[in-house]
Amino acid sequence: MLLTAKFTIANHQLPLAVYREIAAHLRQFEGVTVSFLTQIDREFSYTESQLGGLEIMGANLLTDVDRIRMDRLLNYYADRYHQWEIQSDLTIVDT
Repeated sequence: MLLTAKFTIANHQLPLAVYREIAAHLRQFEGVTVSFLTQIDREFSYTESQLGGLEIMGANLLTDVDRIRMDRLLNYYADRYHQWEIQSDLTIVDT
Protein backbone atom coordinates (compact mmCIF):
# COMPACT_ATOMS: atom_id res chain seq x y z
CA MET A 1 0.00 0.00 0.00
CA LEU A 2 1.15 3.48 -0.84
CA LEU A 3 0.16 6.57 1.12
CA THR A 4 -0.77 9.27 -1.40
CA ALA A 5 -1.76 12.84 -0.57
CA LYS A 6 -4.71 14.24 -2.45
CA PHE A 7 -5.73 17.87 -2.40
CA THR A 8 -7.99 20.18 -4.33
CA ILE A 9 -7.46 23.78 -5.33
CA ALA A 10 -10.16 26.14 -6.51
CA ASN A 11 -10.45 29.73 -7.62
CA HIS A 12 -14.02 30.61 -8.50
CA GLN A 13 -12.98 33.42 -10.82
CA LEU A 14 -10.33 31.52 -12.78
CA PRO A 15 -11.11 31.03 -16.50
CA LEU A 16 -11.33 27.53 -17.93
CA ALA A 17 -8.34 28.10 -20.21
CA VAL A 18 -6.15 29.04 -17.24
CA TYR A 19 -7.24 25.94 -15.32
CA ARG A 20 -6.22 23.86 -18.36
CA GLU A 21 -2.87 25.64 -18.52
CA ILE A 22 -2.19 24.98 -14.83
CA ALA A 23 -3.19 21.33 -15.18
CA ALA A 24 -0.79 20.95 -18.11
CA HIS A 25 2.04 22.40 -16.02
CA LEU A 26 1.25 20.18 -13.02
CA ARG A 27 1.10 17.03 -15.15
CA GLN A 28 4.74 17.59 -16.09
CA PHE A 29 5.77 16.62 -12.55
CA GLU A 30 6.51 12.90 -12.47
CA GLY A 31 3.93 10.96 -10.47
CA VAL A 32 1.41 13.82 -10.27
CA THR A 33 -2.09 13.34 -11.66
CA VAL A 34 -4.60 16.14 -12.11
CA SER A 35 -8.37 15.91 -12.56
CA PHE A 36 -10.88 18.64 -13.30
CA LEU A 37 -13.69 19.08 -10.78
CA THR A 38 -17.18 19.81 -12.02
CA GLN A 39 -18.70 23.19 -11.23
CA ILE A 40 -21.63 22.66 -8.88
CA ASP A 41 -23.27 26.10 -9.15
CA ARG A 42 -26.82 25.93 -10.40
CA GLU A 43 -26.68 28.92 -12.73
CA PHE A 44 -24.08 29.77 -15.33
CA SER A 45 -22.28 33.08 -14.84
CA TYR A 46 -19.68 34.66 -17.09
CA THR A 47 -17.94 36.11 -14.04
CA GLU A 48 -17.52 32.74 -12.32
CA SER A 49 -15.26 29.85 -13.28
CA GLN A 50 -16.61 27.07 -15.45
CA LEU A 51 -14.79 24.48 -13.31
CA GLY A 52 -15.08 23.61 -9.65
CA GLY A 53 -11.31 23.29 -9.30
CA LEU A 54 -8.48 20.81 -9.72
CA GLU A 55 -7.85 17.60 -7.81
CA ILE A 56 -4.13 16.92 -7.49
CA MET A 57 -2.70 13.56 -6.43
CA GLY A 58 0.88 12.42 -5.92
CA ALA A 59 2.44 15.71 -4.85
CA ASN A 60 3.77 14.08 -1.68
CA LEU A 61 5.98 11.86 -3.85
CA LEU A 62 7.83 14.82 -5.36
CA THR A 63 11.42 15.66 -4.61
CA ASP A 64 12.05 18.75 -2.49
CA VAL A 65 13.11 20.66 -5.60
CA ASP A 66 9.92 19.73 -7.47
CA ARG A 67 7.76 20.64 -4.44
CA ILE A 68 9.32 24.10 -4.45
CA ARG A 69 8.67 24.39 -8.20
CA MET A 70 5.04 23.35 -7.73
CA ASP A 71 4.58 25.88 -4.93
CA ARG A 72 6.07 28.61 -7.11
CA LEU A 73 3.80 27.66 -9.99
CA LEU A 74 0.66 27.76 -7.85
CA ASN A 75 1.78 31.01 -6.20
CA TYR A 76 2.38 32.56 -9.62
CA TYR A 77 -1.27 32.02 -10.57
CA ALA A 78 -2.53 33.06 -7.12
CA ASP A 79 -0.63 36.35 -7.48
CA ARG A 80 -2.21 37.06 -10.86
CA TYR A 81 -5.73 35.96 -10.02
CA HIS A 82 -7.05 35.31 -6.50
CA GLN A 83 -5.76 33.12 -3.69
CA TRP A 84 -6.52 29.42 -3.93
CA GLU A 85 -9.09 27.69 -1.80
CA ILE A 86 -7.23 24.55 -0.76
CA GLN A 87 -8.61 21.35 0.76
CA SER A 88 -6.32 18.46 1.53
CA ASP A 89 -7.05 14.82 2.13
CA LEU A 90 -4.93 11.75 2.83
CA THR A 91 -5.88 8.60 0.98
CA ILE A 92 -4.47 5.08 1.04
CA VAL A 93 -4.09 3.60 -2.43
CA ASP A 94 -3.46 -0.11 -3.10
CA THR A 95 -0.51 -0.81 -5.40
